[in-house]
Amino acid sequence: MTAPNSPEEHLDKAKPGNTRIGKSARQSFAAVRLRKHSDFQRAYAAAPKRQSASMSWFLAPRTGETEPVPARVGLTAGKVLGKAHQRNRIKRRMREVLRRHLDLLPHGVDLILHPRRVVLTIEFTKLEAEIVRILTQAQADAARLNAARLDAARLATQLPVVSPA
Repeated sequence: MTAPNSPEEHLDKAKPGNTRIGKSARQSFAAVRLRKHSDFQRAYAAAPKRQSASMSWFLAPRTGETEPVPARVGLTAGKVLGKAHQRNRIKRRMREVLRRHLDLLPHGVDLILHPRRVVLTIEFTKLEAEIVRILTQAQADAARLNAARLDAARLATQLPVVSPA
C-alpha cells in the first residue's frame, strides 16, 4: 500500500509504459511570466539596465508585497530583432532555458530580459550558460536587496532610546 498522493501512486495510475526513467518533471514557465505593461514600466523605472554578451536585463524588487512572492520574468523581442518568425524563435529559445532553470529565479523580484539578435544564432549551450550566469547574479543582487530592505524595516520598528533627564 502506498501513501496517498505519493509518486508511486501516480505511477500506478499512469498510462502503460510511462515510467520516470529518462523523464524529467516539466516545470511551467507560464506561472512566472510578467504580463502587464504597467509591471514592465515599473521594473524599468526601478532598476538599472545591465548588459551581458547577448542581452540586456533589468532586476527590480517587487515593492508593496507583504508576504514573500515568487519571481516574475518578462521577455521582450522588438521588431529590431527581425521578422515575426525570428522574434518568436528567439523567445522560444529563451523560454526553454528559463523553464529548465526556474529554480534559480530569486524570490520577490521582477526580471526582464532584452535579447540581442545574436540569440537567434548562438549555440543553445552558450545561451543556457549565459542565462544561468544572469540568474545567479540576479540571486546575489536580490539577496543584497532583501537584506537592505530587512535592515531598513528593522531600523524603522526600533524605538528611539530616551535617557532620563
